[in-house]
Amino acid sequence: MKVLVDLCIVPIGVGVSLSAYIAECEKILMEAGLKISLHSYGTNIEGDWDTVFAAIKKCHKKVHVMGAPRISTTIKLGSRTDRNQTMEEKVDSVKSKM
Repeated sequence: MKVLVDLCIVPIGVGVSLSAYIAECEKILMEAGLKISLHSYGTNIEGDWDTVFAAIKKCHKKVHVMGAPRISTTIKLGSRTDRNQTMEEKVDSVKSKM
């Protein structure tokens, strides 16, 4: 099943600069072959449910290996069965009404 996810991973206990941790997660998501779009407070992900969640698990493992004793993650997701919708289509639909 295809899923669109908004993912925000926040390592805790590693200081205030988190970009190195986020960069490693972005690499993992790309290596998984997922369509991603980084934004200022997270990453939008498009892909197969199992592939997406396996990659998120790898992100958590990597961030822990990098030294984060705790991680707080927020996930928002949506799936559809009536059609195959992309991240861009969702954004374009809103923009067309502005």
